Amino acid sequence: MGTRFVKHKFKATPVDDNGQHFPSKLEWAYYKKLQLLVKAGHVLFFLRQVPLHLPGGSKYVCDFVEFLADGNVRFVDVKGVETSEFIVKKKIVEAIYPITIEIVKRNDF
Repeated sequence: MGTRFVKHKFKATPVDDNGQHFPSKLEWAYYKKLQLLVKAGHVLFFLRQVPLHLPGGSKYVCDFVEFLADGNVRFVDVKGVETSEFIVKKKIVEAIYPITIEIVKRNDF
């Protein structure tokens, strides 16, 4: 069964790489950058698509959680477009959890 791509509402082009699906080239490019940072020793490891549960049975899925060599942890969302739903959920997550979600845009890396 082949991969079927659904047209993205913001015209993002999905990418399949080595059995992993990325909803956009931007998120895939950031993933590739993280792989290089792991090889360089700046990032110990990272997780993709990490769910954070919210009140009312909803959830926010963070694109990447990065565990850095200096002991810090970064929560990163790669965004081409910040929707109003994203902005609201980000505020809720940051109010409930002791984290800050960093937004990475096209020209940030």
